[in-house]
Amino acid sequence: MSRAPQGRRAGRRTLAACLLALALGTTLLVTGLTREGRPANAAPPVHLTTTTAATPPGTAPVRPLPAARPVRVRIPAAGVDTGPVLDLGLAADGTVEVPPVRDADRIGWYDKGVTPGETGPAVLIGHYDTVQGPAVMKNVARVRPGDRVYVDRADGTTAAFAIRAIQQVDKSHFPTRQVYGDTPRPELRLITCGGDLRAGHRPDNVILYADLLPQGA
Repeated sequence: MSRAPQGRRAGRRTLAACLLALALGTTLLVTGLTREGRPANAAPPVHLTTTTAATPPGTAPVRPLPAARPVRVRIPAAGVDTGPVLDLGLAADGTVEVPPVRDADRIGWYDKGVTPGETGPAVLIGHYDTVQGPAVMKNVARVRPGDRVYVDRADGTTAAFAIRAIQQVDKSHFPTRQVYGDTPRPELRLITCGGDLRAGHRPDNVILYADLLPQGA
């Protein structure tokens, strides 16, 4: 499974999901240890209890948006307002790219999947911290179900999402099907790291699940 998938629909998305799960388990890490085994300027550990909105926002029908690449991401609850959005593909070894350390203040979009607002699960990835210190998702612990994620798109529209659930899971048990399984409506996944540092690595992924809201909501 070293070749990049060429399409965006169900069968090929399964391959992409497997590759992404592998990448997130091995590359979305913190490197550059101090002598105490902790990166300089590391952010505090993230430990979240999996939570779900009492009334899931994604129950009402919503019209999907046409394809348009994301250009900016705003998460007011986490103090995130960042762009341009990075395009993330597949690395030479078949794993999914993550934002480079020099762009730790930006979020990337996995461009083998759907664009935010299209039917299906669009995927965004951002660092929690790196060897250089706290990164774009450093305040992920402030986010709660019901909070909004706004994705500005290249066609001038904004896709507004409501967070339905927040999950923290060990990377070795990444919920591939739950994150990447086909959905009948437009959804968003935003993935970062969490947990205590272990040999310079964050052992967990924090996953935000969000549903598209009607335009103007």
